[in-house]
Amino acid sequence: MTVKTDQRHLYVQVIERLKADIESGIFKENEKFPSEFELARMLGVSRATLREALRVLEEDKIIIRKHGVGTFVNPKPLFSSGIEQLSSVSSMIRDAGMVPGTIFMEVHEDCPNDEMIAKFDCTANDSLVTIKRVRTADGEPVVYCIDHVLSKNLPSGADVLLNESIFDSIEKTGDIRIVQAVANIEPVGYDDEASAILRCGVDVPLLVLLQCHYSADGEMVLYSKNYFRADKFSFHVVRKRV
Repeated sequence: MTVKTDQRHLYVQVIERLKADIESGIFKENEKFPSEFELARMLGVSRATLREALRVLEEDKIIIRKHGVGTFVNPKPLFSSGIEQLSSVSSMIRDAGMVPGTIFMEVHEDCPNDEMIAKFDCTANDSLVTIKRVRTADGEPVVYCIDHVLSKNLPSGADVLLNESIFDSIEKTGDIRIVQAVANIEPVGYDDEASAILRCGVDVPLLVLLQCHYSADGEMVLYSKNYFRADKFSFHVVRKRV
């Protein structure tokens, strides 16, 4: 298993060797690495060289190091999507060859608070529908969704959401079509509500996707706050030189 001497820095060779061993299955997802002493001996390098390689691998999220526990192979996300296109969670799950499902937790109407009044440019007399759902993949909770929409944009009422998607309900009359969304992604180490619902321990981080969805007329019609398990989902964006 020792690395070979060549013109590259030794720690770079260690990185490539460990990556190859992970790809080939010598080290499996969630499997604990040997101790630093043992791994350095196996690779024929110093512990200082090994630590530099492990530092880079950790930055690249290929491994995860837990203080006082050890070093583990980070599992690859099951679902990956570009955020430059609007796609549903269901589509992402199906594309991964799994069956999407929904667990409804709460649907209620209420007057909007100051934050929602500012976001929707509405009044305190408007009615706001809040929908809380858990999206599952093959029965396992993977996304916790909190969606807000003005009730006037749900002509069939809140009950229809039990059988239809929010997009379909909003666009059902043909008066509104969602054409774009402004999204922000925020990492969250732990959230009391979302982590418990998604069955995450303190060592499983979350990705929060905040989205404001707009109609062709520029009206914000849907505000979403979705908590994704970071060990299951990854997001990317295609950047073009201009």
